Amino acid sequence: MAARHDLIILAVDAAGVEAQLLLDALSEALLRINGDSGGSSFDVEAATPRGGFYLARDAAGELLGCAALRPLGEPDSAIGELKRMYARPGAVGVGAALLAHVETQARQHGYQALHLSTRVANSRAVAFYAKHGYAPVIAWGKYVGAAQSVCLGKTL
Repeated sequence: MAARHDLIILAVDAAGVEAQLLLDALSEALLRINGDSGGSSFDVEAATPRGGFYLARDAAGELLGCAALRPLGEPDSAIGELKRMYARPGAVGVGAALLAHVETQARQHGYQALHLSTRVANSRAVAFYAKHGYAPVIAWGKYVGAAQSVCLGKTL
């Protein structure tokens, strides 16, 4: 799959209007796939110097996707957490570009690994992350013992 050369990825305020449009679209998609929007797992107020919320758009300004990065656990954690990753249907290459961007940001913030959780039922997401080098890791927090979730990680 060719990389999108017209893609612009910028850090924005997750509480902003454009971010909320994408977060709402993600929640609706997850609700259809999983029966749970996942929204309770992401707090837009939890801004951190070691993370961010990223929007992807094309050269014409159309919103194509989003992703968030934050420390996993303590603010000085060596592990970053990928949250609210979403690419609009048909936005070919956007997910891979966003993931690469977040991994680069994570390295710049000093993280040694990037972890995420998704639902087992979201087979497209599980396959996407596996294709990009993510493998099962030990569950954390609310995901411990949650049979519906799969926790994945990658050393950066």
